[in-house]
Amino acid sequence: MQHVEHIGIAVKSLSESNTLFSKLLGVSPYKQEGVESEGVLTSFFQTGQTKIELLEATNPDSPIAKFIEKKGEGIHHIAFEVEDIETEMARLKSEGFILLNEVPKKGADNKLVCFLHPKSTNSVLVELCQTIR
Repeated sequence: MQHVEHIGIAVKSLSESNTLFSKLLGVSPYKQEGVESEGVLTSFFQTGQTKIELLEATNPDSPIAKFIEKKGEGIHHIAFEVEDIETEMARLKSEGFILLNEVPKKGADNKLVCFLHPKSTNSVLVELCQTIR
């Protein structure tokens, strides 16, 4: 794992949260993007090397909608940049971590992604990200 790529935050209203985080961070979001397969609309902020991804559910059955219903708004996941996602997935699986997807899938912000089950990571949802080249 190279570095923390971003921190994902589940929000009820992307427009309201964009305003809040713009004031907080002193920058506007650099990208807004939907990920239909996950049922979310995302917004990305960057300040220095730090990225924040805001996630709003686009349907009531999406993982973000279920997260907010259960836990409320807040930190949803932490994402780590990796050089080779398939190699890292195999390494982590061999170490006993539970992968939520067996093959990388297309995520937001031009990334291939894989999530690790929180049961195997002290209740933290971990995302692996590799930039699509």
